[in-house]
Amino acid sequence: MKDPPGYFPRIFGHEAIGVVESVGENVDEVIEGDIVIPTFMSDCGECTDCKSKKSNLCSKLPFKVSPWMPRYETSRFTDLKGEVLYHFLFVSSFSEYTVVDVAHLTKVDPAVPPRTACLLSCGVSTGVGAAWRAANVEAGSTVAIFGLGAIGLAVAEGARLCGATRIIGVDMNPAKFETGKTFGVTDFVNPGNCGNKPVSQGWGKTIVLGVDKPGSMLSFTSHEVLHSGKSLMGSLFGGLKAKSDIPILLKRYMNKELQLDEFVTHEVRFEDINKAFDLLIDGKCLRCVIWMNK
Repeated sequence: MKDPPGYFPRIFGHEAIGVVESVGENVDEVIEGDIVIPTFMSDCGECTDCKSKKSNLCSKLPFKVSPWMPRYETSRFTDLKGEVLYHFLFVSSFSEYTVVDVAHLTKVDPAVPPRTACLLSCGVSTGVGAAWRAANVEAGSTVAIFGLGAIGLAVAEGARLCGATRIIGVDMNPAKFETGKTFGVTDFVNPGNCGNKPVSQGWGKTIVLGVDKPGSMLSFTSHEVLHSGKSLMGSLFGGLKAKSDIPILLKRYMNKELQLDEFVTHEVRFEDINKAFDLLIDGKCLRCVIWMNK
């Protein structure tokens, strides 16, 4: 993207875990030395939406693809020449130090290993939350997941935790079925082998999550909605409220209920970050953890 919201240069990275180095004025929720998980979604705890159980979309600090901090039009970053380095999704974690608004931080138990806790900063939380919070998957139900990347597999893990009996993975890559079995996928459908038979059948609830291709359209007729009793909803960050739901998921991980270790397929040092991108582009990893200092 050459036009806004595409900005350059900026510090990328939005899925992380870190240690509080210092705090600014009026911050009393965290102190120096606390272990925190940053999230692109804010949770101010003050607005009507944050106080409601019906929404995780903070109305005081709404999500947008902004180059600035959420409360002020400044990035807090400059290069050696004093010129602006833009912020990314309110996190900018590909940096030894970053500046994050307290509404975007969740304090976590230091006993949780950072290599797995960092996954709940975005990806795994989004997938598990989509099944748990957005879809409200009931025990004994059937779930179909379109796309078995790390997010789709996290949906499978969430559906498994909710007690789904049948979890159908839909993907063009047959190798994803073996990977999916680890996270509870029971059946596999390759849409390229379906012939004239439609992949989607019957009534149900469809949750749209992840990152869409800009300009993508969703098309369906009113007949499909009205006569088949179908429903469609979007889910940003899996419908999770970061400050209350991330600690629940971490506790379930520590109780050996939620699988996180299985998502980490590679680990690299920060100076080898381009290797991580190569693994991602080649489809050879689920999650590659990047260590600043190890």
